[in-house]
Amino acid sequence: MKILFCSTHPLHTADYVAEFQAALPHAELVPWHAGLPAQDAELAIVFQPPDALYAREPQLRALFNLGAGVDALLRNPALPPSVALYRIEDAGMSAQIAEYVVHAVAGIVRQFGRYAGQQTQGRWQQLTARDRRAFPVGVLGLGAIGRRIAAVLAQLDYDVAGWSRSGQPVDGVQVFAGSDGLPAFLARSRILVNILPLTEETSGILRAQTMGQLLAPAHVVNVGRGEHLVEEDLLALLDAGQVESAVLDVFRTEPLPPDHPFWHHPRVTVTPHVAAQTGRRETVAQIARKIEDWLAGRPVSGQVSRERGY
Repeated sequence: MKILFCSTHPLHTADYVAEFQAALPHAELVPWHAGLPAQDAELAIVFQPPDALYAREPQLRALFNLGAGVDALLRNPALPPSVALYRIEDAGMSAQIAEYVVHAVAGIVRQFGRYAGQQTQGRWQQLTARDRRAFPVGVLGLGAIGRRIAAVLAQLDYDVAGWSRSGQPVDGVQVFAGSDGLPAFLARSRILVNILPLTEETSGILRAQTMGQLLAPAHVVNVGRGEHLVEEDLLALLDAGQVESAVLDVFRTEPLPPDHPFWHHPRVTVTPHVAAQTGRRETVAQIARKIEDWLAGRPVSGQVSRERGY
């Protein structure tokens, strides 16, 4: 069986193809490019594939995405409705994002930013310690990564709650569910960590109406998608004092434009979409297992629901 590898992202295509070929020795891995004739392949491993892939390979039955986020794929009208879509579920990302969030939360509570400012001034001054009980954390989104974040923070004795559409329980974490549970979740949270998938329902969820319900002064950590955040609302809340700081790893426009106000705002920390970087070894192993299950007719984990959007 031929399996296409198709990516418009500047990945190391040859390395990926070689590793997938080694993991799937009974298949033929074919790197797709604009000049490649039709291959009549049923499966493709993709990352930001061009529309030409669907036009040239109309017999495709399943796509295996190299990342966890599938919103761009689902928004593309060129993606045939008959093609099944599978996403990466972790591949080492949950540990990385949990690490990123712990760094952000600890920086807020332990005031590491203020100490860094003091260092530039050569000033030795111990600040009054903050009681972490005064900084309850709310994790918005309780998929595999959100649950990992919530569990790690709880193990560090932070007061952690989580919110999801379904309200699936998480050990040691207070869980709120659905639109009815969102106001109470926000009202008890001072540090809000967003790790939701991007859907029509969650786009713009970090807006004045929601962030304004947080315990003030609040702090926002966004490791979900840039489209979750209404950037103008965050800037207004920062100016008003409702939000004290923000740690942002994702943005509506990436790379973040050089003239964007986030770059120079004294209470905004910008990182260039690095909260988690997919490990090639883990990704290849996970997708290879999914493909083997698909070929054997077994259930395949990580199938995307087009109705839910993830």
